[in-house]
Amino acid sequence: MNKVKIAKIVSTMTQPPIICMPLFLIINYVISCENGVLNVNKFIVCEPISLVFTSILPMAIILLWAKIINTDNDISIRQDRYVPLVVGIVSYFIGVLVSLFLNLDNFLILLLLCYSVNTGVVLLITTKWKISVHTTGISGPIAALILLLGPAGAAIALIYPIVIWSRVLLKKHTLAQAICGGVQGFFLTVLEMYLFMNIFNMPIYGMVSLEMSILYILAIIITPVILGILSYSSIAKKSIAFYISTLIILIGFVLIMPLEVTAIYVLISVTSILISSYAGEDFVWFRVLKSS
Repeated sequence: MNKVKIAKIVSTMTQPPIICMPLFLIINYVISCENGVLNVNKFIVCEPISLVFTSILPMAIILLWAKIINTDNDISIRQDRYVPLVVGIVSYFIGVLVSLFLNLDNFLILLLLCYSVNTGVVLLITTKWKISVHTTGISGPIAALILLLGPAGAAIALIYPIVIWSRVLLKKHTLAQAICGGVQGFFLTVLEMYLFMNIFNMPIYGMVSLEMSILYILAIIITPVILGILSYSSIAKKSIAFYISTLIILIGFVLIMPLEVTAIYVLISVTSILISSYAGEDFVWFRVLKSS
């Protein structure tokens, strides 16, 4: 199977409404466990609400809108994205209202609110710049899993550099657009969850602290961001600059960061290097790592 076909599979499977299905399944399972025992009644209410308002309804609108305007399912033209983004905002917010009415778990309610707000931010950015909905779409639920599971949730972010590669290879986004979508989604979701929890007085017990969550996010984004900066820079020996900066950051992580945060940084860095090596000359990160 050639690289383009693999990139298409990655791109298809990480569309926000699709990737939400397995990730929200995990989220709802975690929030439905009480003292290590699954509350089945809670799960079978939370999961359908998530499925309808984060996956089924948004996907139906995307497919319908793509058919109406006769474009691809990615809706590649920036200006054509306004309608599905507005519908997404409305869908997520209806999910918030339904969840409030059913008195569901505070974590799910606030996460759906984050989805609505974050999609609004994406819409505002999209009026000027085609930020990646794919990387925003994976970073939101992964950020939620970081809050719930710490390092286990952060480890799922190994998919982040892979999605960046797929979107850039398929020429759906520039490198900057793909990287920034994830950076925005990670930070906004974590910050908003804590902000909304306090504003609306909706306590969530057992979440990973805000400080630790931010450290995990830094561990996830720092290598893709460095590779991105070097990709756009005019530095002659980019590979040397990358490996020196990566080594310095690793030493800093080892000295001052918790072991689990350092482990995430190493995993993301290795994944970024491996996907670059696999991608070859077609991907700018490969040229950064191989420049002399």
